[in-house]
Amino acid sequence: MVYSFPGEQARTFETLMDAAWPSVERHDTGDWVLRAAAGVTQRANSVWPRNAAEQPEDALRGAAQWYRERRLPLIFQLTDTPANAALNEVLDGRGFTRQSETLIMARPAGPGPVPLQQAFPVEVREQPDDDWLALWWSVDGRGGAAELETARAILSGCPSLYALVRDNDGVPAAVGRLSLVAGTGGLYCMATSPSHRRRGYASAVLRALMAEGDVRGVGRFWLLATAANHGAQRLYSQAGFSEWGRCLYRQQRPRRAVNGC
Repeated sequence: MVYSFPGEQARTFETLMDAAWPSVERHDTGDWVLRAAAGVTQRANSVWPRNAAEQPEDALRGAAQWYRERRLPLIFQLTDTPANAALNEVLDGRGFTRQSETLIMARPAGPGPVPLQQAFPVEVREQPDDDWLALWWSVDGRGGAAELETARAILSGCPSLYALVRDNDGVPAAVGRLSLVAGTGGLYCMATSPSHRRRGYASAVLRALMAEGDVRGVGRFWLLATAANHGAQRLYSQAGFSEWGRCLYRQQRPRRAVNGC
């Protein structure tokens, strides 16, 4: 089955995703938004083609140079829309890879199929503490202390709530983040330590963040789940989320250096 957005709906989600996971550095060409964050996460180091470029080849060369100056690969984050079909053709012709197909899932606020009573006490704060950061980074992080500080800057780029649940011994078991953007709640950073999986900790984090969002007047919840992560999709479906569309990343293949032979 082919999943695609109506144009206005896609633009809404693209704008929310850009605000909820902001890059450290960005350059707006008028059509495309070039984003960089020292290589920490694909989202924060990718091009958002907000509008179709009148001269896509020229725009592509300019984007490639901008990322080359930062020693980063050229990556596009593309929603599956008719508006992006022409750009996809250009990228196909240039041999760009297709990576990390992702479902965009959403549901309205208010009580859903998952009851709000908590099986575990959940701590919810407006800033991530060291325990929250350590658990999330141990599951999803790539890099050392410098990369973690860049990630911290991305996380603090918009108002958010951070949930953490501990096991009976006080050990952090699962975390999650709810970005608060334009009256919506974007669920990010859902991570459970390997030794605590399949015990209900992630569900507790999800319910707690959604309950806090309801209190704060959030009108819609949304999230991103990789197409390969069927366990996460089941969790979100049980909470009333359904698929609204898909996005993926297109990355330029590295050029093979010319040798002397």
